[in-house]
Amino acid sequence: MRPVPDTPRSARPTTTSPTGSGGRIPAGRAHLRSVDPGADGEPGLDLIALGRRVRHLRKQSGMTLDVLAEQLGTAPSQLSLLENGKREPKISQLSQLAGAFGVTLDDLFGAEPPSRRAALEIELEKAQRGPLYAALNLPTVRISSRLPMDVLESLVGLQRELRRRLEEQAATPEEARRANTELREEMRDRNNYYPEIEAAAQQLLDAVGHGSGPLSHHVAADIAEHLGFSLRFVPNLPDSTRSVTDQRNRIIYMTQGRSRDWDARSVLLQALGHHVLGHTEPEDYSDFLRQRVYTNYFAASLLMPERSTVAFLKEAKARKELAIEDLRDAFAVSYESAAHRFTNLATEHLGITCHFQKVHESGIIHKAYENDGVNFPADHSGAIEGQTVCRNWTSRVVFDVEDKFRSFNQYTDTSVGTFWCTARTEGHSSGMYSLSIGVPFEHVKWFRGRDTTERCTSRCPDDPTCCRQPPRELAEVWEGKAWPAARANTHLLAAMPQGAFPGVDTTEVYEFLARHEARD
Repeated sequence: MRPVPDTPRSARPTTTSPTGSGGRIPAGRAHLRSVDPGADGEPGLDLIALGRRVRHLRKQSGMTLDVLAEQLGTAPSQLSLLENGKREPKISQLSQLAGAFGVTLDDLFGAEPPSRRAALEIELEKAQRGPLYAALNLPTVRISSRLPMDVLESLVGLQRELRRRLEEQAATPEEARRANTELREEMRDRNNYYPEIEAAAQQLLDAVGHGSGPLSHHVAADIAEHLGFSLRFVPNLPDSTRSVTDQRNRIIYMTQGRSRDWDARSVLLQALGHHVLGHTEPEDYSDFLRQRVYTNYFAASLLMPERSTVAFLKEAKARKELAIEDLRDAFAVSYESAAHRFTNLATEHLGITCHFQKVHESGIIHKAYENDGVNFPADHSGAIEGQTVCRNWTSRVVFDVEDKFRSFNQYTDTSVGTFWCTARTEGHSSGMYSLSIGVPFEHVKWFRGRDTTERCTSRCPDDPTCCRQPPRELAEVWEGKAWPAARANTHLLAAMPQGAFPGVDTTEVYEFLARHEARD
């Protein structure tokens, strides 16, 4: 192996918390009123609604287009474009319109359509200008006063029903990947740090008197009691669930199973997180995914509180002994939880950019995060999950390392710079996974394991000859003579499970709650 160089290769650069924290808790995607974007991409005037209101006020005043246009000093054709929502008026023209109709500017911009017909016209016009209608390749219906009211109602009703049916369809794998990509971009923009969730978690810790050290099961139960919830451990929890919350009677049902795939404390704290963060039933898969990420973050903020975790990390950084396994041991959590928590706090409090990977033994990325410019493989939609990692990356090499007790460290030279990564493998019911944290070369000086001589070069994902194509000597012998029986990943072909909570049998959950309520 080559020695570690002294210099690297060049690298490319809500709802209000019910706990009373005063912060704002992200509760999913924000929904804005439908408006036309301005030149800067920000929401601007709702031109369609404004145009219909101008038309209504003009007719109410008994004015023709010609008469009003003359008062405004403009052409009737220009005024017609304005009324049809195809032209944005000047500020001075808005004042003139208000004066001509004898109303205020607030009246002109009224939130409610002036009549039921106007509301239907606006809805149909917006629908016809949207991507759904365009995809149908249907002719545009001219909306005018001559369009019968019953026809207008039928067209709007058809649009609503079509939209409803499409929204009720299960999310396809591509839609799920797109939602995951959008969420990962949000996390990157925020350096995976959510101070409002940190504040809500800290307030709960203060309320139950937890200062430092690992969060015990007893303290986790105290948090549930403080929030007004009681706990029930049952053997017959629905198979598709980790917990079920009876919001009416404020009971959280869990199971005392033997699975090592999750920590009972995390399951409880995640269930409480939905309450604390003010979540409502998910609107779609994207909303479901966000809620899951936020509640996972909330649970981690309780298991590894910001104040004590940052103090621990800063002290380790001062000694140049940062190590994920030390964070794991200090707070009695899994290595994966410790790695995730490091990404929450590293950039905000330590000034360290980083990336995280959870990779299956088959080489497929299961989870990923980055804000350090690492060049993850991605599909056309930007999705990273489901892509194959380069064989030379630490997250793949670690599977072949004999020493599974200690972390494996490696430098990897890539087309976008040199990265140092530390990784471990952990077993799961679905196979072996590697968990790795990586940082650009400039930050490696703070980590234990920086003296490793393990090094690889990766040209993926830009160069397929790096590891995606078999070596020439093997290809010459076996090309055209091997026929593997591939294991079908049926979940990649099927639609996402239906329902507000994907994969959960709602009937089974309701029957479960009914049985237990009858016993209590």
